[in-house]
Amino acid sequence: MKRIILTGGGTAGHVTPNLALLPALQKAGYDIYYIVSEHGIEKDLIKKHNIPYDAIPTGKLRRYFSMQNITDVFRVVAGVKEAAVLMKKRKPDIVFSKGGFVAVPVVLAAKMFGVPVIIHESDMTPGLANKIAMPFAKKVCTTFLETLQYVPKGKGVHTGTPIRKELFEGQKQKGLELCGFTQDKPVIMMMGGSLGSVKINIQLRDALKTLLQDFQVVHICGKGNLADRLQNTKGYCQFEYVSEELPHIFAAADVIISRAGSNSISEFLALRKPNVLIPLSANASRGDQILNARSFEKQGYSLVLAEEDMTAVSLEKSIRQVYENRMTYISAMEHSAQNDGVKGVLREIQRYTK
Repeated sequence: MKRIILTGGGTAGHVTPNLALLPALQKAGYDIYYIVSEHGIEKDLIKKHNIPYDAIPTGKLRRYFSMQNITDVFRVVAGVKEAAVLMKKRKPDIVFSKGGFVAVPVVLAAKMFGVPVIIHESDMTPGLANKIAMPFAKKVCTTFLETLQYVPKGKGVHTGTPIRKELFEGQKQKGLELCGFTQDKPVIMMMGGSLGSVKINIQLRDALKTLLQDFQVVHICGKGNLADRLQNTKGYCQFEYVSEELPHIFAAADVIISRAGSNSISEFLALRKPNVLIPLSANASRGDQILNARSFEKQGYSLVLAEEDMTAVSLEKSIRQVYENRMTYISAMEHSAQNDGVKGVLREIQRYTK
């Protein structure tokens, strides 16, 4: 049986594409292992899928000066050593990396043992971990066609992002029932990533009074961000986090408000969901979400609202604009060549499997 080691972590966005690949890899006959970081979010996500995993120490990769950069060098070295032990123990035929802090030691260890590596880059421009890992990879799969210009010639292949198949199986009526909604008003869904987004939460709640006159709002606000004062508000439903419920809530949603993480917006595109994107500002990130959002707006899939321009009024205006023009956005999405990346990524994995 062919054996593959998956790796990637630090955020849910570095894990969900790997999870999307699991059914296809299992069907293709792969024995699957995962290498996680000791304290990363990926461990809990992987446990739910009964995939065997090993944990290694990792150091955070920073683009700025910090005294922790010095101590984290030793953690990275320790991670490489432990990953090397795992390569010898598991004897994989191939490694697939989604990036994040844990990926660098795993990719370096794979190179030491002559194990081919396939990398996937979700964002428009490669993250630091993938930049470090690229020289050791056979292929770099990308979500965006534009990303190929940042990848060494001959290594890049545009595959799109693997999308979890269960997202296509949602039922609108179940989504409405989960939220306590009726069928007589359209549904606005807000999601701010695995940790939520305090800034968007505040503005959305400030706009609720007028929004609820015409819409129902389901708000995935992040852990610890529930508003008790709004708990019994008619037409408003809030969750800290959703998992199994997500496909049904997606099916019920007419417009989505979100940050512009690559995996999330790729899911909106695949599901043909018009959306308002509020990317993380350049002050709070390396600017990748801004580039992601601009690309989607240019292609007619999204409306972008800059965080610094966001108020309750501008947010509501953006929501109404997207809803009124929703069929235009859906039409653009239906003509997109950026499809589910499971087949493309699996093709590359199989190509380099011994």
